[in-house]
Amino acid sequence: MLAAAQDRGPGDRKGTYDEPDAKGPRMNPKRLNEPLRDLAAWTAYFHRAEIPVLARTAAAIEGLRENEDAVDANLVGESVAHDPLMTLRVLRHASAHRPARMLTDPETVTAAVVMMGIGPFFRAFGPLPTVEERLADLPAALQGLHDVLRRAYRAANFALGFAVHRMDTDAAVIHHAALLHDFAEMLLWCHAPALSMDLVARQRADPTLRSSAAQKQLLHVTLGDLQQSLMRAWRLPDLLKRITDDRHAAHPSTRNVVLAIRLARHTEHGWDNPAVPDDVRDIADLLNLSPTATQRMVLQLDG
Repeated sequence: MLAAAQDRGPGDRKGTYDEPDAKGPRMNPKRLNEPLRDLAAWTAYFHRAEIPVLARTAAAIEGLRENEDAVDANLVGESVAHDPLMTLRVLRHASAHRPARMLTDPETVTAAVVMMGIGPFFRAFGPLPTVEERLADLPAALQGLHDVLRRAYRAANFALGFAVHRMDTDAAVIHHAALLHDFAEMLLWCHAPALSMDLVARQRADPTLRSSAAQKQLLHVTLGDLQQSLMRAWRLPDLLKRITDDRHAAHPSTRNVVLAIRLARHTEHGWDNPAVPDDVRDIADLLNLSPTATQRMVLQLDG
């Protein structure tokens, strides 16, 4: 049932954003080494920024391209389900190129590929630039990005499991929302690795320093605010924007995502974090389960 929900699966309007990578990977990328002045400047910078993907995603897409006639939207969705950067790239492109006859944007990768068609999808995406190429000379930054990606993947898995248990009809969108919850942090690692490493160093030096405070001090913006600004600029689906916004945490779908993200953060280095029992209690309340049953469930989801 989890896989089925995962398979159900945006960007400015047509004419104002074009997928910038049709000519293939760009080498020696320009990087940001100094923070921009404010939210508007950061949004403008990332609005048209290249979004690299995982090397295995790029390879999987090229493998599918070789047998295009046998490929359908579900197969494409399965191939990118582990990669939040490719998911973001597809949704941004789809929203920018939504036909006028469609009243709403596709909310999942699979729906976006159905809208585009298989041939147009392959013409728009490939060959794809990769994070491994982009950060090849900065192994510490590549590891930092992979840590965020791994956390996102685990959070998406938790979120999908919770949503399926709740019989939420938006389970696939909830999965995408958890996968994309920290995409601004991922983009910062890709485009401003020195700043990302500075953020990590500041928080390690002062464990009491909250992430949002460190971001505001160094970047002049919080990554949460940047993320919501980019989602508005790209006009991603309203449901996706709402359930990735922690300020709407009272809504069950948003709380589903928030608790999944929290659990993934707190268990990033193991299950002995003292915050985990509180996470389990809150998840149990969301799922209407006992704490013992919830503990068993989250361990199974993480297995």
